[in-house]
Amino acid sequence: MVRDGYIYGISLLAVAAALRWLTGYWVWGLAPVLLAAFFLWFFRDPQRTIPIGEGLIVSPGDGLVTEATSIMTPEGARQRISIFLSVFDVHVNRAPIGGVLSQVRYHKGQFLNAMNPASAEENEQNIVLVEGDGQTVVFKQIAGLLARRIVFHPKVGDRLERGQRVGLIKFGSRTDILLSPTANVQVKVGDRVRGGASVLAYLQPRGELATAGRDSTAEGAR
Repeated sequence: MVRDGYIYGISLLAVAAALRWLTGYWVWGLAPVLLAAFFLWFFRDPQRTIPIGEGLIVSPGDGLVTEATSIMTPEGARQRISIFLSVFDVHVNRAPIGGVLSQVRYHKGQFLNAMNPASAEENEQNIVLVEGDGQTVVFKQIAGLLARRIVFHPKVGDRLERGQRVGLIKFGSRTDILLSPTANVQVKVGDRVRGGASVLAYLQPRGELATAGRDSTAEGAR
């Protein structure tokens, strides 16, 4: 359970008890009791089995894959995997790879529906760069129509483990992963994934790319 669940839940139960005491009827406390139950359920934080292996990229959150496509960025071509988190999904976010947190940048913006492709660039979001497995992976926490707060705990320079809890987005939202064009993507639009447990892609380390390049050049020369 995320700490926020206890805060919301206990506060609403206290409101329910106060209404019962003031009015003498439990029916007046029913609404806050139901809301307390919802918040305790929403902020659940289940244990996950993290896959082991080199070059694995795991999902940063639970939800529905709404996009798996190639895009152009100022840094060049990238593959983008987008995951939509509804209010019914676990909203705890996890590190997609193990590595060093090299950059965290918060970008204020709009609160478009997270299913809208424009939300990837225009919505309020937290942009995280992790250096690991011979690659740089960009992970975005993107606010949605209902989301109004993005939480991210680690600091620049911290070492993250694959699948490590790093924060959450409150209520409906979206997470994006930007990968090298050489990454071997394992999911497609319509797949449901679980944070820290589902493998999104396999990365090819830069050293292997360089070796492959030399081999193909030598083969061409022959």
